[in-house]
Amino acid sequence: SLYTTSLIIFFALIGLIIFKYNRDEKSKAATSYELQERKGSAGNSQEWASMKSTASSLQQSIKRNPEDEKSLLAMAALFIQEARITGNHVYYDKAAMKYINTVLNKDSSNFTALIYKSLIYLSQHHFADGLATAEKAQKKNPYNAFVYGIIVDGNVEMGNYAAAVENSDKMVSIRPDLRSYSRISYLREIYGDYPGAIEAMKMAVQAGAPGDEATEWTRVQLGHLYEYTGDLKFAEMHYTIALDERPNYAYALAGMARLAMAAKDYNKAVLYFLRADSLVNDYSFKEELVDVYSLMGRKEMADALSKQVIDGMSKDAQLGQADESIGHYADRELAYAYLKVRNYDKALEHALLEYNRRPENIDVNETVAWVYYQKGDYEKALSYIKTALKTHSKNPTLLCRAGLIYAKAGQKEGARTTLQEALKNNPNISESLKSESAGMLKEL
Repeated sequence: SLYTTSLIIFFALIGLIIFKYNRDEKSKAATSYELQERKGSAGNSQEWASMKSTASSLQQSIKRNPEDEKSLLAMAALFIQEARITGNHVYYDKAAMKYINTVLNKDSSNFTALIYKSLIYLSQHHFADGLATAEKAQKKNPYNAFVYGIIVDGNVEMGNYAAAVENSDKMVSIRPDLRSYSRISYLREIYGDYPGAIEAMKMAVQAGAPGDEATEWTRVQLGHLYEYTGDLKFAEMHYTIALDERPNYAYALAGMARLAMAAKDYNKAVLYFLRADSLVNDYSFKEELVDVYSLMGRKEMADALSKQVIDGMSKDAQLGQADESIGHYADRELAYAYLKVRNYDKALEHALLEYNRRPENIDVNETVAWVYYQKGDYEKALSYIKTALKTHSKNPTLLCRAGLIYAKAGQKEGARTTLQEALKNNPNISESLKSESAGMLKEL
């Protein structure tokens, strides 16, 4: 009797699970997604009016014919673009994925749908899935430049740098444009060639239409390269141009905030970061604002904002466990957030979670190394920082951290050389890291 009762309960639970799954799937299928109003002045632009008009037209086409692949994919593309502009990935990723999966359920090898799905995976930091999906799309159409760009991004994030270079060459040979030049720039930066990276990023900016989000994003990246090489006047020039071409562009405002921090005008930096944060959902603005508050001696505000960042990223990750279409891995970002509140055990937990996903990525190895440094385990930090330096990157933050780790591990000559290289151009990096590095160099 007990055995029979257990079987009945077991099958009843299985049936309940299947019923709930089918109900949820029907609910998803019936859900209609609309554009959400933009924040602040971004909601008054001509671009926004045009986008809403396009969305309305596409929605009408889909209502008339729910299997209209062209309209479904155009709507998905629009949601992906809006996620990038607003930072509202949780909502728009789910919206885009619905239309993408509708197409893929009919044709699992649809090239455009695979491209869009790969983009969403990369946006969610599901880099292995994004790379695999892009490679599947590439087999379908090996002559499309855009797919090679996604493969470049996936290989970079997974730490396959030689493969990234190979695919960037294919991409630019098919279509030399903003997308291909910007990827060449990033790869040159990874391999320590800042002059070459700046040259390629200039070409990317020149290839884009002024005012387009992609163009101004690229211009901001050029400004950031100038920050790393200590040329703050050129950085400011490019951030100013970006703001002229695209008023209140959040990432250009964040660039201006960093320059204000470099000038020790912390009140101005706070205002810039707050403006940027009011326009786009991007935790990086809050994290940089934490640094400003710390420099101003506002420890309570810094700790409260750090907690807000941790809670927000953790909530997004939990939502993703219930719905894979909105899941976002943020363990590397959480590791740094926990470091800011001096919770080194949680920082290490998240750093190692990210490391287990992509152990060859130099940024992930840098994160693990830096957490071990903060914990005082310099020998463990040393092994990871050596992997982080395998491409001979000249990123000043990486080099400062490497130099400090070398010094604490007793490798004084390596520490001296690395710190000198890091600081030679007076790069615009974290003031606390720069100060610690300069102090260690004097001791050496």
